[in-house]
Amino acid sequence: MFGVTILGNNSAVPAFDRHPTSQVLTMPNRKFLIDCGEGTQIQLINYKIRRSKISHIFISHLHGDHYFGLVGLLNSFALLGRYQDLHVVAPPALQQILQLQFAAADTQLSYPLHFHAIQQPGYLLTVGEVEVSCFKTDHRIECFGFVFREKKRPRRINPDAVKEHNIHYSWFENLQMGKDYTAPDGTLIKNEILTFEAPKGKTYAFCADTKYDESFIPDIKGADMIYHETTYLENFKDQAIKRFHSTSKQAAAIAKKAGVKKLLIGHFSSRYDELNEFEKEAREIFPNTELALEGVCYMLP
Repeated sequence: MFGVTILGNNSAVPAFDRHPTSQVLTMPNRKFLIDCGEGTQIQLINYKIRRSKISHIFISHLHGDHYFGLVGLLNSFALLGRYQDLHVVAPPALQQILQLQFAAADTQLSYPLHFHAIQQPGYLLTVGEVEVSCFKTDHRIECFGFVFREKKRPRRINPDAVKEHNIHYSWFENLQMGKDYTAPDGTLIKNEILTFEAPKGKTYAFCADTKYDESFIPDIKGADMIYHETTYLENFKDQAIKRFHSTSKQAAAIAKKAGVKKLLIGHFSSRYDELNEFEKEAREIFPNTELALEGVCYMLP
């Protein structure tokens, strides 16, 4: 499974039963939390997401609607007796904020907390089968988007071919790595005869808060699915520019130029009680667009 569950899809002010930004990326055996606005831990409970499976939390930037729920969540983990390591990946200043709040409350965590400061765009870390990198967006303060990319999978063994050529199973790992096989009589058997190409790994990109910015298109190019903010409809384009946000059509234009398969849109302004117009506008440019609705899990295509 490789899917994204939306916990919060609103911008700075909670409204119309919508919450500030937060989402959970689910992969086999682990979950990543991306941003942690107010109410995140309540939403985790509401949607029955196992908190103990969250191994990493990624914070895009230090506007409150993207991290004000973090301290409460970290504290709750301790109160519930969490013992597994937890990793927070975020702009450097967040570490000092956390330390100050923990010190003021004399908070004692029950688990090891590892802080990874984002120093620059590029590779961040690898967790199991997933490689994580980041890129800068054009926002009012320093802000980063994240790309989660499954590593290349091993090739799949062709059972009929290996049986025909009498290849022992101890050699299967080499075949999965793409190596050719030399038979005892010296005959070279090409790998593509003995294996099948593995399915391509999935890629998900979280584009964070940003005004229209084509500079990060190379980072998200060809992704299976991206999340891009759409704070305003197109008739508020000037407001979007002024506040370093995007419109529905701008998000769709980025998705189209990047050649992605699917676009999720969110971070809606509290001025809007109805959201259908966002989807309608975006689909005029990029048809495979969906609203990022809270409580829904979107599978990567």
